[in-house]
Amino acid sequence: MSWNAHFTLLARYNAWATDRLLGALQGLPDGAYRRDVGLFFRSIHGTLNHLLVGEQRLWFVRFAEGASPRVALDAEVETDRARLAASLREGAGRWAPLIASWAPGRWEGTLDYTTTRGVAASLPFAATLAHVFNHATHHRGQITAALTALGQPCPELDLAYFLQAAQTATDHTGTPP
Repeated sequence: MSWNAHFTLLARYNAWATDRLLGALQGLPDGAYRRDVGLFFRSIHGTLNHLLVGEQRLWFVRFAEGASPRVALDAEVETDRARLAASLREGAGRWAPLIASWAPGRWEGTLDYTTTRGVAASLPFAATLAHVFNHATHHRGQITAALTALGQPCPELDLAYFLQAAQTATDHTGTPP
């Protein structure tokens, strides 16, 4: 499997898992959604804001534009729950097309960007993108643990489940989800 295909699959998984998690949160009462449930970013709402900042407003911009916008990783950039969910869904869907646009040789290089302090930075390209997707998976896992602690049902979010569902869909339709 090529790097493009590998990371496009991870981007599709990331969008799928984000959508499933947000769907599960839809019926959660606002008090539980915003309550401090012991997450690093306290509430489910705070953790989702962290995902939006880290994945979309920082790392996506670094990969797409080579710049680092000034934004705090613990910022509450979206107070409205529905707009936050829409931004997360839209942002997660932007990764696969960006990845598909990269030439195969891009994976051997570095991610070069300028930090918010104006310092040039250079990181291994593929390893850095893997970190971004692992980070999102980590925080989705924290949120599902919080849902369990709140007595709420949790969606199946693991990669094995996604791959099995993708294979089943491909077997039935000829195209993965």
